[in-house]
Amino acid sequence: MRQLDPLLRGRTVRDVAVNRRRVLGKTSPTRLKLTLKGQTFSGVTRRGKFLVFSFVRATRKDPPILVGHLGMTGRMYLHPRRAFLPKHAAVVLDLGRENFVFEDTRYFGKFTLDTNALDKLGPEPLDRTFTFKKLAEQLGHSKQPIKVKLLDQSVLAGIGNIYASEALFRAGISPAAPANQLTVKQIRALWNAIRKVLLQAIRFGSTVPLKYESSEDQRGLGKDRKDNLFYFGTAPEAPDFYERLKVYDRAGRPCGVCGTAIQRILQGGRSTFYCEKCQGDRKLGALRKGTNQWLQR
Repeated sequence: MRQLDPLLRGRTVRDVAVNRRRVLGKTSPTRLKLTLKGQTFSGVTRRGKFLVFSFVRATRKDPPILVGHLGMTGRMYLHPRRAFLPKHAAVVLDLGRENFVFEDTRYFGKFTLDTNALDKLGPEPLDRTFTFKKLAEQLGHSKQPIKVKLLDQSVLAGIGNIYASEALFRAGISPAAPANQLTVKQIRALWNAIRKVLLQAIRFGSTVPLKYESSEDQRGLGKDRKDNLFYFGTAPEAPDFYERLKVYDRAGRPCGVCGTAIQRILQGGRSTFYCEKCQGDRKLGALRKGTNQWLQR
């Protein structure tokens, strides 16, 4: 959002091309084109993991709201109009000398006029009005494992699989602990950890420019390089934020605090990474055994 807002503000949509209908959700390609053509961006905001694009009010009619979601592999950036479009350019907005491209390899993302998903989101973790007491209220009625509960966007907007694992490690809380059994001390620690890990991710991620060539065009940075900043692409000047993660995707590697090997388990169909010593819980052994059996199959 911080990258796109100054790049798009004041730019007018001259035309719209939809190459992958799937990402539009309930919005038809015809409606998207008729609605956006001629509209001028007034800004970009964010709600949870959604990017919200607003437009200048030119008539008495309320301007449209465009909602974008990067999904697992989505990217949004400005691309020279005369340059070849990437293979997975799902939607392209003609802005004149440049195109605004929504590129999505797996097409799990969204680029739509349907705003219903925004109404289902919980509070923002970085909002000043969101206190640890409110977090306690959100967690107090659930017996679900805390890691699974943190991924519920109606509880807390914007927490994903990576940062749920990271926050729990920093708070010293077992990912298998029932949400409603956390102590006041643990909830306060978790509240602080969530905010710190998100602020750190934003701080490092915000240094990556969005004006870059498609990931397919990166010379020497293509298929063999892990896309550690998948939101922004593998720009050559991107900081290696991946190594700043404490537990996520570090199974078998030593914990930076105690040296114990990081473990991986499955929770709700998603991978959870944790340190057995720093976040110890007797339930985790059984979960790890089940995960190992599943991996062997």
